[in-house]
Amino acid sequence: MTESPAFARRHLLGIEELSAAEIACLLDVADGYVEQNRRPDKKTALLRGRAVINLFFENSTRTRTSFELAGKRLGADTINMSVGASSIKKGETLIDTAMTLNAMHPDVLVVRHPDSGAVKLLSEKVRGAVINAGDGSHEHPTQALLDALTIRRRLGRLEGLTVAICGDVLHSRVARSNIHLLNIMGARVRVVAPPTLVPSDAERLGVEIFHDMRKGLKDADIVMMLRLQQERMNGSYVPSTREYFRFFGLTYEVLEHARPHALIMHPGPMNRGVEIDSEVADDIHRSVILEQVELGVAVRMACLDLLMRARGNEGVAA
Repeated sequence: MTESPAFARRHLLGIEELSAAEIACLLDVADGYVEQNRRPDKKTALLRGRAVINLFFENSTRTRTSFELAGKRLGADTINMSVGASSIKKGETLIDTAMTLNAMHPDVLVVRHPDSGAVKLLSEKVRGAVINAGDGSHEHPTQALLDALTIRRRLGRLEGLTVAICGDVLHSRVARSNIHLLNIMGARVRVVAPPTLVPSDAERLGVEIFHDMRKGLKDADIVMMLRLQQERMNGSYVPSTREYFRFFGLTYEVLEHARPHALIMHPGPMNRGVEIDSEVADDIHRSVILEQVELGVAVRMACLDLLMRARGNEGVAA
């Protein structure tokens, strides 16, 4: 592949710092990998000799597996570090971990951490590229990119679309990254949630705020549902899951207020019967939830590819 001047960053820590040109570059490269991943022979030697370490301080099935597949399909040596059984659990600090990993000379660290800002701190201490795979309630950039690619492939554009992000926005790093990306790319963003689950700085993020699903979904092109992140909740944010579904769950009756062919999205894992009805989630015509999972691998391949290109590909087989 040729050099790509539109993306020349050392790390991918968040969407907020990216330009529209950089986002478009990532999506364009990912588009090419979608087709590669649908071929019988999915592998390339583009990153042969490169080492990618997946360092997850929080459990994850989708994201970690997606990054592992992405690295392997590009020919990189991909290692998953089991943090639960590592020295970190024995009292080693994040800085100590960074120094230890530095000594192993990884080319890319893919990091998920429960604390906002921890990934940025680690990026300042290591020589390799760092990709944020989710830090606290701060950002999850590759999820926003795969959501954007899903929308763009289905509707042909992002600019001018109305996107309703519904549910637990307060605790959602996915919501924050999507809000940043959609605003940068010229979409109109709404958040729909009970007052207790709307961030205090939501208006500063450039969104319209609704506390009623029917009003929030009116004429929306995209309905993006979020799960209740009860593991991040200290105290009661909703009366009960049954009550929550009654007022903020996505059903066909509520969906009628969106545009007739509005797409249904969810970053997963889904809580069926809590934020989304099973029938709606499994709608083969309107739900793109499984498509999001598929395109996630392509987006992560693009991120690995472009970060390595930005560092120079000397010695890497093309």
